[in-house]
Amino acid sequence: MANTSSAKKATRKIARRTEINKNRRSRVRTFIRKVEEAIAAGNKADAEAAFLVVQPELMRAATKGVLHKNTASRKVSRLSKRVRAIQA
Repeated sequence: MANTSSAKKATRKIARRTEINKNRRSRVRTFIRKVEEAIAAGNKADAEAAFLVVQPELMRAATKGVLHKNTASRKVSRLSKRVRAIQA
């Protein structure tokens, strides 16, 4: 348990950031799931539309520190490859 006032404040800040990051991570996962569902259904138009939404969302998460930059880039790359492969 935190004893000093600065440690208590740090605990409050960490709790706030954790909540925000959890929301951002959940949001990214939701968008990724929409792309994957469209890919599974074989619907190229929906997959491309969902991909256009998820790409900036992933990069924003990387900018905010929720994901590492390379992780976000890797996810974008792999999703892009899967979207292009639909009815190729």
